[in-house]
Amino acid sequence: MKEQHPRTALGDAPARNTRNTGPGRLLIAVYAVFAISASARAGYQILTKFSEAPLAYLLSAFAALVYVVATVSLAKAGSTWFKVSLAAVLVELVGVLVVGALSVFDSVAFPHETVWSLFGRGYGFVPLLLPILGLVWLYRRRPSQGKTAL
Repeated sequence: MKEQHPRTALGDAPARNTRNTGPGRLLIAVYAVFAISASARAGYQILTKFSEAPLAYLLSAFAALVYVVATVSLAKAGSTWFKVSLAAVLVELVGVLVVGALSVFDSVAFPHETVWSLFGRGYGFVPLLLPILGLVWLYRRRPSQGKTAL
């Protein structure tokens, strides 16, 4: 059975996903690791000690969801998936910056760390660097201007 490829706007040639080639594969792999680890951590925290820090644990679950969406959308072809990737990575960046700042300036609200607390210090600041690298990669691999408006 022949593999089906999405077609370009003109319908003449298959659309290629250049986001999941070369360094993009490493980026997707790192997002996948964060999706799995953040999901496991949030699930454990919510199931075992939710009452201790509900805001922190819900934010960890939200971060996990963002990492899952980013992982899947970066791996998929097409301008719609590009837009989903862009939205996910932007939400991630805003989340890291906001949660990071709040955890520094209002530590009482964050008695337990989240993935994004202290700008991802518990994860070697990778949560702060990852969306920046993701945005650079998406910019370099954006669809042509005639097909997708950012």
